Amino acid sequence: MDRIFEKIFERGSHHSSFFEERQPCKNGTIKSLLIVIILFFGVEYFALTPITLRSPDFLFMFAVFIMIFIGLRSIFSVSFDKVGRYGLLLAGLIIAYVLIGQIMSSPIFNASAYQKQLNVDKDADFYKDNEKVNYQSIPVVDKDSAERLGDRKMGEIVDYVSQFEVDNSYEQINYNDKPYRVTTISYSDFIKWFTNHKEGLPAYIRVDMVTQESEVVRLKEGMKYSHSDLFFRNLKRHIRLHYPTMMFEEPTFEIDDNGHPYWIAPVYNYKIGLFGGKDITGAILVDAISGDSQYYKIDEVPTWIDRVYSADLLLAQLENWGKYGKGFLNTVFSQKGVLKPTDGYNYIALDDDVYIYTGLTSVSSDASNVGFALINMRTKEAKYYAISGAEEYSAMSSAEGKVQNLKYTATFPILINAGGQPTYFMSLKDSAGLVKQYAFVSVENYQIVATGESVAAAEKAYYQLLTDNGKVKVDIENKEIKGKITDIKEAVVNGNSNYYFKVEGSDVVFIAPISLSDRLPLAKIGDQVKVEYVEDGSMSEVVSSIVFE
Repeated sequence: MDRIFEKIFERGSHHSSFFEERQPCKNGTIKSLLIVIILFFGVEYFALTPITLRSPDFLFMFAVFIMIFIGLRSIFSVSFDKVGRYGLLLAGLIIAYVLIGQIMSSPIFNASAYQKQLNVDKDADFYKDNEKVNYQSIPVVDKDSAERLGDRKMGEIVDYVSQFEVDNSYEQINYNDKPYRVTTISYSDFIKWFTNHKEGLPAYIRVDMVTQESEVVRLKEGMKYSHSDLFFRNLKRHIRLHYPTMMFEEPTFEIDDNGHPYWIAPVYNYKIGLFGGKDITGAILVDAISGDSQYYKIDEVPTWIDRVYSADLLLAQLENWGKYGKGFLNTVFSQKGVLKPTDGYNYIALDDDVYIYTGLTSVSSDASNVGFALINMRTKEAKYYAISGAEEYSAMSSAEGKVQNLKYTATFPILINAGGQPTYFMSLKDSAGLVKQYAFVSVENYQIVATGESVAAAEKAYYQLLTDNGKVKVDIENKEIKGKITDIKEAVVNGNSNYYFKVEGSDVVFIAPISLSDRLPLAKIGDQVKVEYVEDGSMSEVVSSIVFE
């Protein structure tokens, strides 16, 4: 090995007199080491690589710096001695270790381990887990609509819009048992950061995905730590400084039950081989205002946190679960029993947690689902429902066809139990991205589709279609109430007028869109009304019809 390095060095020396013309530099090794250390910290300041041998990125960077050190030392000492030769050998071995480790950790050699990473309950009962729909917890707007609502609200605040811009993350969370999307604002540019960073970011945006109401939440004390902050208050740099050896994913924004802002950075490790089977092992919780941070093991994460596992990671593990059940070779040749997630997904709020939902279809892509998966984004609890039927995009097309004259587009649906039937629920948006109608589509028969200008109206029409088609209905409680209006208020939600009122003898708040009656704009306290609605057990109900008597 020494002779090989000597020959390489000698061959290079014939073509250059560089080393012959220079004298060795005193303390060349120390100078080289100091330069490399300074360069390392400079690169680390920007790259933020976890300093751990479990990270292939760090190992590769370490090998590169070894080669830089050897190069500088050779220049300073005007020689290429054993230290240089073995240093290059060490760098080569590290790079080979990373490459071989990644290959040996791949599904080719570990298909069974990848398949078992996600523990899926295949005997889950859809009807038991989804006994009754609470329409006050079903989101009717998607991320795109939430962005429009939040950006519009931000634009109404002149002193903010000139200094800040809205971050487009809009993470879905559960806030006080209701689905919301939340996002931060960020500094528009360096000048805006320089003039505002002392106070921090003064607000965040919260969008109610049921009522479609958006709100800019002003903070008593600004958020000092964020993605848009600079230097050591930059969020990732702040986390890396306090946890230099931990590997963490992109931090996401959440608020606790009191509306206090936090950042959640999922911490991961490799569970299969050297560098395969990435999985979450815990989370770093960072107070967005003070910067105080704490690490929690995965089973100790506070329950108010909704998103520890990213959607991409869960979908990758779900894909492996459906793909490698019969080994790696089966995925290449016969593909017997191989399943894959459909091309889209959505979120469902259940029991104060957020679940990711997607359909599962065969690899033949025959426009039908063989079942559905529901995965908790905090605990990774996964359930599989063996319900066959139309895949989501077929249902979306069916709903759009119902209102084709209006050219509405459907949001990606969520799976609910409506009338004792597995049902797709989705919103229908106009060209401006505003929600105009709602649709219910049967999973088993996507020709059974009902739409309406309110959730209650679409639901009522859907139940009638189920009855007409001989489908069994369960847990459907059609209610009627008569009495005088005791209180009434108007609110404009997403450009549509809605009326919130109470009827004597009931504590329920009734919600009626203006499309139900031309009399609603003239309604007042004391008017006698007859209201019909489908009861879902909440303290606010969307009415399906209202008659003034």
